Amino acid sequence: MKEKSIAILLAFFLGALGIHKFYLGYNLAGLLYLLFSWTFIPAILAFFDFIGLILMSEQAFQAKYNGAMLLGGNSQRAAKDVTGALGDLKRLYDIGAITAEEYEEKRQKLLKDL
Repeated sequence: MKEKSIAILLAFFLGALGIHKFYLGYNLAGLLYLLFSWTFIPAILAFFDFIGLILMSEQAFQAKYNGAMLLGGNSQRAAKDVTGALGDLKRLYDIGAITAEEYEEKRQKLLKDL
């Protein structure tokens, strides 16, 4: 499970090397950061990643990087939780916290779990 505080620290201290991208599961982006670290462009991008992570709410972070959707014990509660989670997921998509692909993937997973 990824933690927001660790991602923030990695982006600040090792962001120019893309370590935070590897930690968050974006291996290709991490590799590109690492390959181009000598240009200092990844350092600038990592600073913006750092600011973005600081400003991101804990719920948005969990939804984007951990897919945290809690389901209840019985089926009626589970359906209610999935409905609420779908609403939360839609709001994250609307504000741009997750991409269309991430939204659709998580939506399909929620509906499958229902």
